[in-house]
Amino acid sequence: MRQTAPEGHGPVRYGPHAPDPGLPVLPELAAVLAAAAGLPAAEPAGGGPVLREAACGYWWRRGLRSHPEDVAAAPGPEPLLLALLAAHGGDVLLPRPCPAWWTPQARLLGRPAYHVPTTAECGGIPDPFALLETVRRVRAEGGHPALLLLSVADDPTATVAPPELVRETCEAAVAEGMHIISDETWRDTLHRPHDTVLLSPAEMCPDDVTVLYDLAGALAPPAWPAAVARFPPAAPSAGRRARTLDFLTALGAVLPAPVAAAAAHALGEPGEVTDRIAAATALHARVATAAHRALLTAGALARPPQAGRHLYADLGPLRAGLAARGVNDSMELEEYLSARLGAPAPGGHRFGDELGALRVRLATGPLLGATPEERLESLGAPDPLELPHVAAALTTFGSAFETLRPHGPV
Repeated sequence: MRQTAPEGHGPVRYGPHAPDPGLPVLPELAAVLAAAAGLPAAEPAGGGPVLREAACGYWWRRGLRSHPEDVAAAPGPEPLLLALLAAHGGDVLLPRPCPAWWTPQARLLGRPAYHVPTTAECGGIPDPFALLETVRRVRAEGGHPALLLLSVADDPTATVAPPELVRETCEAAVAEGMHIISDETWRDTLHRPHDTVLLSPAEMCPDDVTVLYDLAGALAPPAWPAAVARFPPAAPSAGRRARTLDFLTALGAVLPAPVAAAAAHALGEPGEVTDRIAAATALHARVATAAHRALLTAGALARPPQAGRHLYADLGPLRAGLAARGVNDSMELEEYLSARLGAPAPGGHRFGDELGALRVRLATGPLLGATPEERLESLGAPDPLELPHVAAALTTFGSAFETLRPHGPV
């Protein structure tokens, strides 16, 4: 029987924030925002022409043909996904685990949402055979599976789905008449960009995929919420975009002009922005690799991180040590590790995993330093792992798991 979280004890319907970059705002980007601070009006619903043109350029450079009439923007991914789901009918299918903020959007709309297992290889993309079986079961029960949410570069697992798996899953979904929403927030944070192939579902199924991109993944700070969606450049998508804009208007989900100006500048990818992305990604990759090594040394399980600013660990092998400390499920694990590490460590139950599974998402941002000065030093260091504050943070991180090994100190 599936375990559920008791009401009032860390309700799972409220998800944690995405992993923070842990770095100060890029000064050039802050200057753009400040220069637009005197603009009195908000952007129109869906974003103004400058922002949408910049989004088109971003996608053109990634091989996705786009035009301003195919784009919509919103103040963050949550209202944008809510509007996208509202513009489509039917039930929603999601991978397990999935980003913590996806499922609440479907729940808010009263839509049935079904989690589909992922493969052992990666997260973010449902196993194609499990997807077909779930579709069959939902239809047999009278449901109408119509939307599939997925992410090729994943939160929470920090993995990147191989192109062949993306193709198989997308072809299976489209053959079943489903539309796909591809969250590509983390696509610009590949740890080994020259060795990792990231294929957007929109490249394979151009008429059946809407792409969602949260600028907080790489281009802009989380404090300036901005997200854009690219609709398929085909006639049927015009109606979906119009309905999406209707919902954004009803929600009052419009971008403030200063944030829109900064978002448009970032989407244009000038040199200072791309340089910061490359440096920040390399920094998080180095720290994530070291943290991953510490987890494996302590006996935990975790896929090697390939993207983002986080890891997803399975502490099942350390269950006995955790039980000795009163930790028996992922909710208690979240409370224990958040206190022990001094940083949020959301449990797997927030990402759709079973409550009894001892899984947790661990961010690398807190390991970069305790002050803005330390984090900037980490960003510019030839080898950040040699900095005293990073080395100390990694030692503290590793010891939190080493003490859980059999016969380790309490």
